[in-house]
Amino acid sequence: MFKESNSFYGWKIVWVGIIGMVLIYGIRHSFAVFFTPILEEFSWSRGNISIMMSLNVLIYGFLAPVAGILAERWKVRILLPLGIGILGAATAGCGYARELWHFYVLFGALMPLGSALAGWPIISPALMNWFVRKRGLVLGIGQMGGGLSFVYTIFVKYSILEVGWRTTFLVLAGMVVCVLFPLYFLFFYYRPQDKGLVAYGWDEKTPPPGGEKRMGGARIPVGRNWTFSQILRSSQLWLLVFSYALYWGVAGYLVLAHQVRFAEDAGYSSMFSVSIFALFGVTVFLGQMSGFLSDRVGREKAATAASALSIAALAALLFVRDNSNPWLLYVYSICFGYGGGLFTPTIFAGSADIFYGRYFGTVSGLLLTGMGVGAVFGPWLGGYIYDVTGSYRPAFVLCMACIALSCLILWIAAPRKGIKPHPIQSKE
Repeated sequence: MFKESNSFYGWKIVWVGIIGMVLIYGIRHSFAVFFTPILEEFSWSRGNISIMMSLNVLIYGFLAPVAGILAERWKVRILLPLGIGILGAATAGCGYARELWHFYVLFGALMPLGSALAGWPIISPALMNWFVRKRGLVLGIGQMGGGLSFVYTIFVKYSILEVGWRTTFLVLAGMVVCVLFPLYFLFFYYRPQDKGLVAYGWDEKTPPPGGEKRMGGARIPVGRNWTFSQILRSSQLWLLVFSYALYWGVAGYLVLAHQVRFAEDAGYSSMFSVSIFALFGVTVFLGQMSGFLSDRVGREKAATAASALSIAALAALLFVRDNSNPWLLYVYSICFGYGGGLFTPTIFAGSADIFYGRYFGTVSGLLLTGMGVGAVFGPWLGGYIYDVTGSYRPAFVLCMACIALSCLILWIAAPRKGIKPHPIQSKE
């Protein structure tokens, strides 16, 4: 029925996804680099500028499950070029923006639409389609591009210094279109069946979803055949969504939106501040590459370690008063990056443990919706707190509390219980 492959093609999907993640999310994560030149040119308040990021992540979060549903029903090879085209046009448009509402429409609304149709909401379920085993590892590797997209900001900063921030938006748009159009068209397949292959860890004797199989003496759970209404009624789903909203939506994006400006306010040069941002991206990448740890120690324990590192990182920021102790920024960058990088593949793999099946693309998208809702408050709240108090420290304390609560909620959701085999359910 299916032909075998000596070199498993699914790894090409992983690498295509990595490149796509770097270019797509590199634009969003460069917001912190664009923040200062936009602030200096227009003199808008930090809170108002931060709404650009809040809108971006919010709308992206709501569009993510829609993109997941469309990927199951439409041809992905139609969705991907559509998303790339919208993202490229919105990014280029930012180079011509003159009013605040221009940025809200372009960066805040159209850009996340393109990102959702060409980014992680499509890549994540594709990876789950291609791999039955080693999902924690594969999700971690697949999200490498998200971590490396922060390193991409070094290039963005250099471009701004050389040609200005407006032309840099045009450069980023050109790279997305010129690289991703041919790459996705030539190499990306949403399902292994589309290429006449089977998923890694799957064979002809594998039972349908709802049972389990044996491989090398190990029991590999395939998962429960959830109906869509059952998923929406599951408390585990909404606990996971809330957990991700607190960790990345509120805490993560609050810090990401303001960390470069925070370092500049402390007296560090703009290039040094961006280099700390880039180091953060490297450690995010390392954390994502450690996604396999959740396969070994369990999702909850891995999430606890990630949360502890992130809280320690934010504690280091509380002691930054001037530019006399740069090691504090290094501690922050390494710990927060690694912790955040580890948390994401852990919670997505935990979600797959519970909900993998026909509607996992929607589940994956709902996690991003939670992140988006949290991000309504994160970046804006960081800017607002600074505008009111003249300091980011109260915002960092709030982030520490959100991360601790996020970890507790994930334990209550209990992904460890989701990998137990369930009886097959009838389809809707």
